[in-house]
Amino acid sequence: MKRKIVVVGLGYVGLPLALLFHQKDYHVIGIDVDDDKLVKLREGRSYISDISDDQIGWLNASGSFEYTGDFSRVSESEAIIICVPTPLSESSDPDLSYLKGAMQSILPHLRPQQLIVVESSTYPGTTEEEFVPLLEQHQYTVGEDVFVGYSPERIDPGNLMYSLENIAKVVSGATTGCLERIVGLYQTVFRTIVPVSSTKAAEMTKLLENTYRFINISFINEIGRLCEGMGIDVWEVIEAAATKPYGFTSYDPGPGIGGHCIPVDPLYLKWKANLEGLETPFIDLAKSINDSQPVYVMGRIKQLLAECNRNDRVRILQIGLAYKANIADLRESPSISLFLLMVAEGYEVDYHDPFIPSFTAGGHEYHHVPLSEEVLNEYDCVVISTAHQSVDYEMILRAAPLIFDTRNCYELAYSHVAKL
Repeated sequence: MKRKIVVVGLGYVGLPLALLFHQKDYHVIGIDVDDDKLVKLREGRSYISDISDDQIGWLNASGSFEYTGDFSRVSESEAIIICVPTPLSESSDPDLSYLKGAMQSILPHLRPQQLIVVESSTYPGTTEEEFVPLLEQHQYTVGEDVFVGYSPERIDPGNLMYSLENIAKVVSGATTGCLERIVGLYQTVFRTIVPVSSTKAAEMTKLLENTYRFINISFINEIGRLCEGMGIDVWEVIEAAATKPYGFTSYDPGPGIGGHCIPVDPLYLKWKANLEGLETPFIDLAKSINDSQPVYVMGRIKQLLAECNRNDRVRILQIGLAYKANIADLRESPSISLFLLMVAEGYEVDYHDPFIPSFTAGGHEYHHVPLSEEVLNEYDCVVISTAHQSVDYEMILRAAPLIFDTRNCYELAYSHVAKL
């Protein structure tokens, strides 16, 4: 009989993880409170770019992958892995409502000796300060009756270079026995397991990874502004610096930082640090730069249009809305921020993004515009904000009268192309 696990939350983290466990011969029960997701899965339709409809069809045909909104199914499994969102509140504080709601839904259906693993990104101390006491309040002794671990997710949507099972998996346990249990489970699925001493250390590991990227991307955006002011090509500088075999990691500038992790996780760390009376000046500065980057890009576009005497009834076609290339994820997307800034400026703005058929903002629904040379000729300027590989950049170069390239799609110099 196959070992059985439950994955709670079938989003960008949970569904790929559930698929991997299934590939390793587990019977997987996926639980999600979003009925729309469950309907799509049962119909064999994927809502995640990295997972095809064929893969969902294969899961459905296997007989060992189930989708449900029924938390009572938790009782059937040896392990419950929680992969629900951990967004920010309107005041930029941690919002653990999804995580706490998942735990409350699981509690009535727990049975002795089950393992609970949290993979949602959160601040250091969440597991031992929030969930261990919650279990103890329900008369469970953690490490004896139930086992609790934390393992930060490391999924990178759209990145085909690293398969999930080949990315080293950091794991931790609330007790030594808990750590042994999570290692025993995850080593059957992941090739490399990295145990750390505490759940706090594992939670901090995730925040370090993304805060490091947050600060460095914000820094390279600042360098881009400096290079522009000095008449230097920032892309040339980055390429030259990257030839150094040590001490330099290459990051690219752009319209800002998006996604669920990089712009969010540092603020979880900031919140926890401030709670402890500690300051986070690097995070504060990086956030200030990142928040202002779409405004800076907007200013560059206005300057370009003025230099080309395009001021009245300006029509702009934006290439890309997703927060990064080759995915359909709009979470915290700086391309959306830029789009809305151009609309607020009074420009007539449309977009081309093959991953985003439509989106709604400010009570208005916008729709993806297919590319053709005739269509491109209708616009005063094309702004490239997300560089999907499937876009025909050669056609844009031929047909667009003016291009503002924030993603270095055109390495050579062209008279009608301006770069970030």
